Amino acid sequence: MAFPHGASLNDPSGLFNASLDGATRRAIDLREGEEIDDDALSTLIRSAIVFNDVKVARCHHARAE
Repeated sequence: MAFPHGASLNDPSGLFNASLDGATRRAIDLREGEEIDDDALSTLIRSAIVFNDVKVARCHHARAE
C-alpha cells in the first residue's frame, strides 16, 4: 500500500515498512498472515486524506491568484 506523500505524514505506530529511504513516498508491505493495527492504519489513511486535501486547496488557491 503506497502513500505518495507518506514522508510528510506522522506514523507513530511505525506502519511504514517500505520505501523508507526516499524523500517523499512511503509504503506498507503487507504479507499473507501478517496482522496490522486497524486503528493505526485508519488513522494513517485519514491523515493522508487531510494532507492531500490541504495540498489541493493550496494549489487551487495559488492558481486563483
